[in-house]
Amino acid sequence: MTRHVVHHTLELIRFSHTLFALPFALAAVWIAAKGWPGTRLFLLILLAMITARTTAMAFNRLVDRRFDALNPRTQNRPSVDGRLSPRYMAGLALLGALAFLLCCAMINPLAIGLAPIALCIICGYSLMKRYTSFSHLVLGAALGLAPIGAQVAVAGTITLPFLLLGCGVTCWVAGFDILYALADVDFDRAHGLHSIPARLGVVRALVVARGLHVCTIGAFAGFGLLVHLQAAYFLGCAVIGAALVVEHLLIRPTDLSRLNAAFFTVNGWISIVFLLGSVLA
Repeated sequence: MTRHVVHHTLELIRFSHTLFALPFALAAVWIAAKGWPGTRLFLLILLAMITARTTAMAFNRLVDRRFDALNPRTQNRPSVDGRLSPRYMAGLALLGALAFLLCCAMINPLAIGLAPIALCIICGYSLMKRYTSFSHLVLGAALGLAPIGAQVAVAGTITLPFLLLGCGVTCWVAGFDILYALADVDFDRAHGLHSIPARLGVVRALVVARGLHVCTIGAFAGFGLLVHLQAAYFLGCAVIGAALVVEHLLIRPTDLSRLNAAFFTVNGWISIVFLLGSVLA
């Protein structure tokens, strides 16, 4: 594989965006294990996260090629402009899925038992915009699986607190995905794609996103109470709440020029703050 192909592949899967879900998984690992889980398990969890995300992104770019080619915002993606072929993307998705399954098999029986379901969810999002405006929640669930999967890996079980944390991540991701979808309202309506902004309009979509982010803070706080975390964690939740307020202040119905700042910068810091608060608690 040439250096250019590696570069295009990292651009295709948006490897830098791993920052969104990975810190929540690592925080859940730390809390479930009550500290360091051991090098072997940590590396398996890390590889499972990376390979699952690679599978999902390669599949997404493959099945969305037709729409991405028509959307001015996405016409320069490697999946569209010929830098990476459909065959390559299909192979990457398959390889990622096999590697993910292998990691899960090496973790524990529950992990491999649930792995096919996880793959269906993380890949299923790519098709949801064709059928339902609730596609944002499916994407949210795909990332919300990260802390739940972390507990499965560490403890071989799923408990209410980690389900609540997964719901919090789901609401957080669904909320900021609604904000990101504001840029494509006209395109989605013109091509029969479904989203909350396309269905409800910009103003009401913003209200829905705010409601989801209120639920996020409630779920994060509830998780901390249920697992008896210390003050550092709840301070982190307060910082996250303030960051979400800033995110929504950056976006106005008549001015979406700061959408990228709200999406990438603010949400990247939110995940890091959550990890730091969890480790220090």
